[in-house]
Amino acid sequence: MMPLHLTPFVRGRYSTATLVMLCWLFLAGFTFIVGTEHVATATLPASFNDLLPHFLVEPDDEYIVKNKPVTLTCRSTPATQIYFKCNGEWVHQDDHLIDRTVDPATGLPIMQVKIDISRQQVEKIFGLDDYWCQCVAWSTTGTQKSQKAYVRIAYLRKNFEEEPMGKEVSLNQEVLLRCHPPEGVPAAEVEWQRNEHVIEPESEPNFLVTADRNLIIKQARLADTANYTCVAKNIVARRRSSPATVLVYVDGGWSDWSNWSDCGVDCSMWRSRECTQPSPGTGGKDCQGIDLQSLNCTSQQCLQTANGVEDVALYVGIVAVALCLTLILIVVVLVYRRKKEGLDADVADSSILTTGFQPMGIKPSKPGVWAPRHRAPGPPGPRPGTRSKNSHLLTIQPDLTTTTTSYQGTLHSRHDGTTHTGTAKFSMTNGPLLDPIPNGSHHTLHNGKMTSDPAEFMTRLSNQTYFKTLPRDVANTSYGTFNFLGGRLTIPNTGISLLIPPEAIPRGKIYEIYLTTQRKEDLRLPLAGCQTLLSPIVSCGPPGVVLTRPTILSMDHCSDACPENWAIRLKKQNYEGVWEDVLMMGGELISEPYYCQLEAETCRVFSEQLGRFSLVGESLNMSAAKRLRLVLFSDAYCSTLEYNIRVYCMDDTQDVFKEVMQMERQLGGRLIDEPHVLLFKDSYHNLRLSIHDMPQAHWRSKLLAGYQEIPFYHIWNGSQRFLHCTFTLERLNLSTCELTCQLCVWQVEGEGQSFSLDFNIAKDSRPLDPEFLLMDNNLSGSALAGPSAFQIPYLIRQKICSSLDTPCPNGADWRLLAQRLKLDRHMSFFASKASPTSVILDLWEAQHFHSGNLNQLATVMADIGKQEAMIFLVSDGEC
Repeated sequence: MMPLHLTPFVRGRYSTATLVMLCWLFLAGFTFIVGTEHVATATLPASFNDLLPHFLVEPDDEYIVKNKPVTLTCRSTPATQIYFKCNGEWVHQDDHLIDRTVDPATGLPIMQVKIDISRQQVEKIFGLDDYWCQCVAWSTTGTQKSQKAYVRIAYLRKNFEEEPMGKEVSLNQEVLLRCHPPEGVPAAEVEWQRNEHVIEPESEPNFLVTADRNLIIKQARLADTANYTCVAKNIVARRRSSPATVLVYVDGGWSDWSNWSDCGVDCSMWRSRECTQPSPGTGGKDCQGIDLQSLNCTSQQCLQTANGVEDVALYVGIVAVALCLTLILIVVVLVYRRKKEGLDADVADSSILTTGFQPMGIKPSKPGVWAPRHRAPGPPGPRPGTRSKNSHLLTIQPDLTTTTTSYQGTLHSRHDGTTHTGTAKFSMTNGPLLDPIPNGSHHTLHNGKMTSDPAEFMTRLSNQTYFKTLPRDVANTSYGTFNFLGGRLTIPNTGISLLIPPEAIPRGKIYEIYLTTQRKEDLRLPLAGCQTLLSPIVSCGPPGVVLTRPTILSMDHCSDACPENWAIRLKKQNYEGVWEDVLMMGGELISEPYYCQLEAETCRVFSEQLGRFSLVGESLNMSAAKRLRLVLFSDAYCSTLEYNIRVYCMDDTQDVFKEVMQMERQLGGRLIDEPHVLLFKDSYHNLRLSIHDMPQAHWRSKLLAGYQEIPFYHIWNGSQRFLHCTFTLERLNLSTCELTCQLCVWQVEGEGQSFSLDFNIAKDSRPLDPEFLLMDNNLSGSALAGPSAFQIPYLIRQKICSSLDTPCPNGADWRLLAQRLKLDRHMSFFASKASPTSVILDLWEAQHFHSGNLNQLATVMADIGKQEAMIFLVSDGEC
């Protein structure tokens, strides 16, 4: 008796009596019809009854592109039945397409079965194992199973995990361009293009594509200067990276030396060389060294000159000495005359007379009051709750009716005929200070800020050679004119400011100083390895001005402020445009002109030289993290079914936030939730964003995948300033206005943040809320010059410095002041300065300009004064 094999569909769908009848029919060798269903069975000749089925065609792996179903095929001989099983479940018989033929060579029956797999079938098991199918063939002897065929949904994400970065390389240098294509199924193939033409490494031996799909230019030639693009493609789509510009430059090389010249009358000979082999090109460096060399002749070669030559040299020397003495006499006379006229300095250019002189009048206040300085005019008098016991320290209060107003009159010279004499107090009011300039022209001052057009100033400045890379963004630029009284420049809503302490500018000098931010895309700051940009790129200048004390540049940073995780460097761009390391955080040398204090969110840079600065961090381990600010915007008005939510992932610095706010205001966007901060670690893991818990009856997401992803390198390298993802939602009816959902942002295997949104898209159509802007939004001006730029009155500051600079045996000096202000870790830096107290007070002014508590400072001074019996008394006449 032959073994009987019944399909699972037959066993499960018919009664026992019917099965018995089917068995007899099967043994009799019939092909039968049950109802309207055809059972995939056949009889075999008796000579083949002992053969097991074997597969001529087995199902292969397939990919579903968009919504097009795929077909799986199975062919076996000799077989009486063939059925597919997918993910452990039998496929219904009606879904099989059966075809029978006979092998003409062997006479064996051949059975072929096909099934179609749709996208919906595969998506039902999303998140579980891959969807697979397998066919099973029966014969009268036994069964055989085919290999498993996996069916996957094909896709190719839009964002590259790592894009090639532009480089500047010297001639014959090896160049490596990295490319990590977007995630995709099947995995994307990569090709490289140079200026839109495909690179064929087989025919161009200077190029090599590595196994990990990076491009290597073995020896850079001038012809290799081009835009290189990484192209990723699979059966779904084709993606192009941003072009990476490779610039091949040529450094100059010296030619041979010329022959030595004849020995001259000065008993020397010379030879020269030129920077022509090769000549510097495409931004390459000039030759290093001298182009002219001299050498003393030997005694035999030296010409014997006549006595007349020696006499000529003697006469020339006498004339030169006489001219020098005459020039010295003229200078002495001029200096004497200027001092007699009461002038402090020689002003060479009348345009720089727009100085930051501030009229100042100080009058006695009520006893025991420490009065903070205001930035807006107001009635004089003490504030409520500011009374203290420190009347013996500071017994004067500035007259706010005069100190905070800006001089609006015409400049006059100091030798006015109506000079005040015989009075102990010199009153400066809104009267003439200087005589009219001889040519009749005059300049007007507004709180240390020139009244000319700011755009005209930036245009004039950028026309000079060094400043051609300066942005002409007036909104992110501050400038003013300053003298020895110092001042402050602030770029509103950026956290960037420059403090110019008193006496930093030499007396008699007047400087026109600017402060501006650079966009990252405008400058190429080279980053290598694990380096990342932690601060804005800030320019202050002009560079090269003489300063006698360090200025303090304040700017935000986005590191996690854990020094054990970072190697943080202060970089400065030199005149050739090269970025140099000028300071390593934690390894400062007091002999250097730079020093830095890193606070939780702010960096304070002490610098005796102005220029272009930035803070760069290199992670020492995978625990290093930078702060990202996550900000959500949406359309303020929506008249269509589609509704967009934009999620920005930016460095947590105020300057970037300000630019995003300005950009969204132009787009008509609105802020829909408070910003969140996320710590993004150097773990090479990407950032993912997803949206959940929407009411399915009213809304749906048009995102095909479960989440969006921003590659790690896009965030860590900081090459793209405003990284964001857009979630496009669709409401099923125009009357739907209530939107509730959960939006999640997280780093893979790292920290995450979530936003719970619940608002009405029609009613809540406010523009950007100004309360989310920053604290210095209420600044009356971005430039303050003279006493109005500081909280501590100038004369009181001088008294404090003169008292605390002198070392005291019991330590009641500047060292105790630094300790009480929690600045004692900078003791060696303070000690290296001529006036340590003034540097401490400068740092206090930079830290507490907006929120300075003068009472707290007065209390510290009182404690020091009790130990030293020090009393500060400033008379009205002295002020």
